[in-house]
Amino acid sequence: MPFDLAETDRLLSTTRAVRKRLDLERPVEREVILDCLRLAVQAPTASNSQIWHWMVVTDPDKKKLIAASYRKMGLGYLKQAAETEKDDQTQRVYESAFLLAEILEQVPAMLIPCVTGKLEGLPNSIAAGVYGSIMQATWSFQLALRSRGLGSVFTTLHLFDADTVAAALKIPDGFTQVALLPVAYTIGDDFKPASRPSVENITYWDTWGKTL
Repeated sequence: MPFDLAETDRLLSTTRAVRKRLDLERPVEREVILDCLRLAVQAPTASNSQIWHWMVVTDPDKKKLIAASYRKMGLGYLKQAAETEKDDQTQRVYESAFLLAEILEQVPAMLIPCVTGKLEGLPNSIAAGVYGSIMQATWSFQLALRSRGLGSVFTTLHLFDADTVAAALKIPDGFTQVALLPVAYTIGDDFKPASRPSVENITYWDTWGKTL
């Protein structure tokens, strides 16, 4: 049967990067995260190789350590970016990212997608396949969260201090952390499509620069 296009399009167009509207008080049930991950691992993978692993963090002390690492790596950058950015929408993004960094340890859960292997030095053709696989699965996870009243945001600042986080979580050598996603129920559900460039102006047909 065909999908309900209106609901599908609403899910795809309103799954926002949620930072300021994460509910820090409401617990996130383990089974909800597992249900979302069950959908995530249905995503397409390069060469049908499922090399992903999912690190869920709910322990308060470990969340605090990750948040401290995140702030050490990114707080100064985010503050400066928020103060100097000229575009209003982009400035709001930096401001909300700065606020997230300040309260990160308070989120009910964190998810760190990981892949088997180290990607340093790999040619782009191989690295693209690895990242393409895990990112499609991660996006499916975020869509599944949204459909259940939860939100998240794909962040990477902690990766500058990934070894510290790996040691705290006992992630073995030979695995690569790809991101950090805070997970929480959202405050309200009135998310709207974002302002984006017209696809007619950034889509080319057969020859670069040739638009409709």
